Amino acid sequence: MSTKPTTTDLQWTELDQRAVDTARILAADAVQKVGNGHPGTAMSLAPAAYTLFQKVMRHDPSDPQWVGRDRFVLSAGHSSLTLYTQLYLGGFGLELDDLKAFRTWGSKTPGHPEYGHTAGVETTTGPLGQGVANAVGMAMAARYERGLFDPEAAPGTSPFDHNVYVIAGDGCLQEGISSEASSLAGHQKLGNLILLWDDNHISIEGDTETAVSEDTLKRYEAYGWHVQRVEPQENGDLDPAGLYAAIRAAEAETGRPSFIAMRSIIAWPAPNAQNTEAAHGSALGDEEVAATKRVLGFDPERTFEVSDEVIGHTRALGDRGAEARAAWEKQLAEWRAANPERAAEFDRIQANELPAGWEEKLPVFEAGKSVATRAASGKVLQALGEVVPELWGGSADLAGSNNTTIDKASSFLPEGNPLPEAHPYGRTIHFGIREHAMAAEMNGIALHGNTRIYGGTFLVFSDYMRNAVRLSALMHVPVTYVWTHDSIGLGEDGPTHQPVEHLASLRAIPGLNVVRPADANETAIAWREIMKRHTREYLKGAPHGLALTRQGVPTYAPNEDAAKGGYVLFDAEGGTAQVVIIATGSEVHLAVEAREALQAEGVPTRVVSMPSVEWFEEQDQAYKDSVLPPSVKARVAVEAGVGLTWHKYVGDAGRIVSLEHFGASADAKVLFREFGFTPEAVAAAARESIAAAAR
Repeated sequence: MSTKPTTTDLQWTELDQRAVDTARILAADAVQKVGNGHPGTAMSLAPAAYTLFQKVMRHDPSDPQWVGRDRFVLSAGHSSLTLYTQLYLGGFGLELDDLKAFRTWGSKTPGHPEYGHTAGVETTTGPLGQGVANAVGMAMAARYERGLFDPEAAPGTSPFDHNVYVIAGDGCLQEGISSEASSLAGHQKLGNLILLWDDNHISIEGDTETAVSEDTLKRYEAYGWHVQRVEPQENGDLDPAGLYAAIRAAEAETGRPSFIAMRSIIAWPAPNAQNTEAAHGSALGDEEVAATKRVLGFDPERTFEVSDEVIGHTRALGDRGAEARAAWEKQLAEWRAANPERAAEFDRIQANELPAGWEEKLPVFEAGKSVATRAASGKVLQALGEVVPELWGGSADLAGSNNTTIDKASSFLPEGNPLPEAHPYGRTIHFGIREHAMAAEMNGIALHGNTRIYGGTFLVFSDYMRNAVRLSALMHVPVTYVWTHDSIGLGEDGPTHQPVEHLASLRAIPGLNVVRPADANETAIAWREIMKRHTREYLKGAPHGLALTRQGVPTYAPNEDAAKGGYVLFDAEGGTAQVVIIATGSEVHLAVEAREALQAEGVPTRVVSMPSVEWFEEQDQAYKDSVLPPSVKARVAVEAGVGLTWHKYVGDAGRIVSLEHFGASADAKVLFREFGFTPEAVAAAARESIAAAAR
């Protein structure tokens, strides 16, 4: 473990220190004005954030989405003012009135940073540890992006070389997700990732001795990280010179991710509030804010005090950023001249367009054959992989079951990995048995841009991923979750592995599109629709979750209306439909067989396949009424899970064939029979609904 370097080339003036202290006062004032928030960490971290934004990172305030920029992630999202004050000082679009409006309705400064809401915010953070995993994903994406466009360039010479910086707190490192992500980062040797740990020893319940006694630095050494510690100055404040030197040493270490521990005192230099748990999540109080201002040489009677000299000094970042971007654009132009084909690919991907003719590569499956939808998905992925180079992904150690291997001969693994398929720019990601981190890393990959990401596991393990999936939806990021083994149909592994409540629970997440295709051709159409929705022309701004079967299901002729989320698979014969049977996934064929029995009895029956409730709800009312005629009150919904989704569709006279309890360990066919998922049970429910509708 290395220690703080004794020399530094940091240029640090009295005006820099005044700007840092201004950030501290702004944080205290913002929380005091609104009456709630987290002032202490923003105060103590001001030197670190200022050093990164003003002295280290390559970015341009006039273009926060510049491709060549370094990325910054505030994993400790509760300390949002750590970021907001730097975005204000640096000229990224926030002004003093925005800080005054902190945590209020309609402001650009919500309680936790929100991606897409505030310029310069790279990801939504707040749930602790998520940002660490997001940053790991960004670092992975940066490496894959380099492999797409400039793989032969020497290290540090490509326009696609940049770093990812993240500030994390004690809470972030206690959450298991950060451990998962940090382990993978070390394994992947992500030398473009630098994590600054705010080691302030304080959490909501007080001193972290209440919960933690491990040697965190040794833990990160064990993960394979480059580790440094920066000691504070004699007065207890963070040492910008030591921190700057440590960051530069971390940047020079390109073979490992870097971990920098910063011993800080929360709420420094507040005379009475510093080093207290109260300073973590409460306003300091008028007297303490005034006392802090006196310590720092500010007028205690003034609020939100920013001198012209300070803002003029910090807004000079705009000039430096413009110079950095101009130099990068010159470098990019040279790369374009030397790589015209790759440049054309870069422009296509930047424009969020797909290659010409990509849809023609999608397989069409022969009707009548029994194919598991997970197997069909795997064939679609391999077909797409041949023509869409930016598409990559993998699985949480279940690739053989999830069918998520896009290229068996190419694994995303660092140089030095002994596996024969290992390549630093490989297509297939091995996330390891780390589902929660996988989902958050996928978010980071998508947020980084220029690639398309998917990741797989069993549907039941979406529980491990849920918080990150929720953030996918909150941020409207185009990630694709491949969840297989989607029902009791997985069989003998039993109720611990059989999802029952998961489909309804995932559909409850606003903005997440759950897609459960009935057969192989619906699966291909679903993948095509997802790919289209993640283009600029058709961007819907939503993550997708594919729920796929382990067991084989009958294949029907393809119907393009599957992309509308719900459609008439088989219509009534011999008259107007007396009953409509709605089904998803592996239960569609039960509906089809029930229809055959009802039709034989002289009961005209329509079968509606509804692979995606969310897509169906997007359609206009005329289309929805054409699929589910309001005049037909007799309806049955069939899905091997809890029935919460379906009450609105079947109405008062309707019936739901569902599973309102956990499964069991047995052969899939036995389970479906014993739990009432048979054509006979569906037909019986239809007859009951017809009788109820006639009353």
